Amino acid sequence: MTIQEQLHYEQVNDESLSFLKAIGVDYLTINPSMDMRDGKDRRAYWEEVRDKAADHGLILRNAASYGWDEFTLGLEDRDEKIDAWCMFIRNLGEAGIPTLGYNFKPIGNFRTESATGRGGVKYSTFDYDEWARERVYVPDKVISEAGMWENIEYFLKRVIPVAEEYGVRMALHPDDPPIPEPMGGAARIVSTLEQYHRIFDLAPSSCNAMLFCQGCVAEMGEDVCEAIRDIGGRDKIVYVHFRDIQGAPRSFREVFIDEGQNDMHKAMQTYKEVGFNGPFMMDHTPRFWQSGTEWAGRAFAVGYMRALIQAVYQER
Repeated sequence: MTIQEQLHYEQVNDESLSFLKAIGVDYLTINPSMDMRDGKDRRAYWEEVRDKAADHGLILRNAASYGWDEFTLGLEDRDEKIDAWCMFIRNLGEAGIPTLGYNFKPIGNFRTESATGRGGVKYSTFDYDEWARERVYVPDKVISEAGMWENIEYFLKRVIPVAEEYGVRMALHPDDPPIPEPMGGAARIVSTLEQYHRIFDLAPSSCNAMLFCQGCVAEMGEDVCEAIRDIGGRDKIVYVHFRDIQGAPRSFREVFIDEGQNDMHKAMQTYKEVGFNGPFMMDHTPRFWQSGTEWAGRAFAVGYMRALIQAVYQER
């Protein structure tokens, strides 16, 4: 049973890697990956990072990237950028890196003013009414729901066969917040489990799967354990962002792993029930105000996950 943690590609150094190993991490992900849109062959780069992680007892299992505008918006050069994405997949497969996390949204995450939590930490927070008052609108990212569905189908039908050829499972992250309506002018089509079912059907393959962000699933208003059974029962969970929230779909705070509204022990039991064997990862954590605590939240979350894994899976 495994725990995965992420580094920015510029943070891959001996100090960071040894820290992750010390707190009990098994797998490394690079998130975000460097910009791959030029389509250059970077197999040697990925092999170098893989070997550097291995020197510290870590396995480089995953890379992650945002969805590029060229294919989310269907711009004129999308075929060129899809070819570059396929080179990205090829390089990962050739280097023995079996998973690729991504999203499919022209505009990034939306958040409002942070709430204050225990010990004075800051929670990543979203309140729809507050956000709506800001009148967020990005005119060069406007796209309809029909356009988004057309674009994701075009994309998947071209990249999933390459992913199958090179043994790379693509893991699609939900919109955040997962509100299935236009935000900032762009439609959002990765905001419900039903939309995931439709996405899976666009390109049926084990390589067309989900990054199961448990926090985002909670933000959808779903019963987390039933959602695990739904997506896990289809063998579509590539890896898990094991986090939780307080609140409701249109007003929530991302809190510490032990103080959310879902039963994390029960969730871990449900992953075992559906045959999922990891990896689990923190994703992100409340922001500390004290100096020298940049990675304290990581250590806390990894320790909590390790304890749950030992309790549920009977594995160290």
